Amino acid sequence: MLPYPQIDPVAVAIGPLKIHWYGLMYLIGIGSAWLLASRRLPRFDPTWNREKLSDLVFWCAMGVIVGGRLGYVLFYDLPAYIAQPTLIFEVWKGGMSFHGGFIGVMLAAWWFGKRNNKGFFELMDFIAPFVPIGLGAGRLGNFINAELWGKPTDLPWAMVFPPFSDPAQLPRHPSQLYQFALEGVALFVILWLFSRKPRPTMAVSGLFALFYGIFRFAVEFVRMPDAQLGYLAFGWLTMGQVLCLPMIVAGLLLLWLAYRRQGRVASAH
Repeated sequence: MLPYPQIDPVAVAIGPLKIHWYGLMYLIGIGSAWLLASRRLPRFDPTWNREKLSDLVFWCAMGVIVGGRLGYVLFYDLPAYIAQPTLIFEVWKGGMSFHGGFIGVMLAAWWFGKRNNKGFFELMDFIAPFVPIGLGAGRLGNFINAELWGKPTDLPWAMVFPPFSDPAQLPRHPSQLYQFALEGVALFVILWLFSRKPRPTMAVSGLFALFYGIFRFAVEFVRMPDAQLGYLAFGWLTMGQVLCLPMIVAGLLLLWLAYRRQGRVASAH
């Protein structure tokens, strides 16, 4: 069994001001994505400057934060937030939904594309390779917060999370680290390498949706379901898995459409 590293969730405290690691992870993810996106900007559109890229990143970040929080409220714990609406603003305690943030980013990309004469999937294909950076950073934030841990296990890398998080004090899967490795590191490598060469429109977006859905669906088997929801469909699927199924289907469909369209264009020539 591995010892859980006792990390104070508060990174910096200056009087009443407290900066939490969870929030810093979002800043690290967004900042790193901006740096990598700036490297690929000339290939995406030589007429765009870094100011326009900063605008795009800002609106996508707003989509992540607002969409992620609203998604968690709607998908995971609506009754609690109806009973106490002020909880919505306590984001430093966690409670962000990837799927809500994903919808937020799609809306931001659609809106930004309309204003800048860019197609929706053109923008999404550009954005997708940078998203895993934020996903990985967010999972590290979950780990530091000692939240979203896994099921009990006797594997040698199991961890006992702090009593305030897990009163049962059982050795558990560090599922946050599994998700960091898959949704963060592996997904980034797959998308970064795939998008290094020109691909048909929708292909990068499709690959993102497909592999994120597969990775998240797989890890949910060893992750504890949200206590207020438990298992949903068929008595063994979690909310995360239910929300990932449409992503997997959409990813396959987008890849098929992308290469089917490319084939038609090639045959026409």
